[in-house]
Amino acid sequence: MPNGRHIIYDYLRTTKRFPHMWCPGCGLGTFLGAFLRAVDKSGYTKDQIVLISGIGCSGRISTYADFNTLHTTHGRALTFATGIKLTKPGLKVIVIMGDGDATAIGGNHFIHAARRNLDITAIVINNSVYGMTGGQVSPETPLDVRTTTSPYGNVESPFDICKLAEAAGAAFVARSTVYHVKLMERLIGRAIDRKGFDVLEIISQCPVQYGRRVGLKSPVEMLQWQKDHAVTQEKARGMSEEDLKDKIRIGALVDNEAPTYQEKLDAMKQSFKGVE
Repeated sequence: MPNGRHIIYDYLRTTKRFPHMWCPGCGLGTFLGAFLRAVDKSGYTKDQIVLISGIGCSGRISTYADFNTLHTTHGRALTFATGIKLTKPGLKVIVIMGDGDATAIGGNHFIHAARRNLDITAIVINNSVYGMTGGQVSPETPLDVRTTTSPYGNVESPFDICKLAEAAGAAFVARSTVYHVKLMERLIGRAIDRKGFDVLEIISQCPVQYGRRVGLKSPVEMLQWQKDHAVTQEKARGMSEEDLKDKIRIGALVDNEAPTYQEKLDAMKQSFKGVE
């Protein structure tokens, strides 16, 4: 809070877009606060940042945040981000998606953005369900969980977003829960600061469409679940696979240096200089 002024007045379109549309107890408000604090510490100005979102509860963040923003079609946030980054490589491009937005209809774009190692920060808010559109099963819904489209229990194994990103070639992969606010803020800052395709998964709570269906009756119970099931990457290294079976690994999971897509294109152009 520099000079006694809260950062929300610098980074949010408060007068036109509030009150917000999120349900009481939703994790997105906590995430947004951590995100704005991380941006404030990053050294980037608002004009240097492009914030892109897709469809879903998390997609509304781009309408509240006062950056250069795009609220895009479902699953296509990374395609818009790719075009912007290749056209204006000097801009810091940040994409915020939900779990369904990123890994269902947007799954193909996700893996190809990772393999290209585009210089984009991709943040996936994972609440294990389609929250805004009625509570349908998503690629992150755990086995046996009942949703509006899996009334007898989900029979499809969920993706591990971080393993998917790592296998596809993302340079930096990390995970936090909404409960671990300070860690979440630090990891957002690291992801923004790094080059390459950086993926940050945020485990968040949806009390209305998910929690009540799995026996977690309040946002507090859902946060307690996050606390009880999270284990840091450092601690996980000393645990057996059996002990880690129902745990969520949090922290920086992958941290590699690799040429970005733009750097490889520039090197290619350089190699053709003087060739007739």
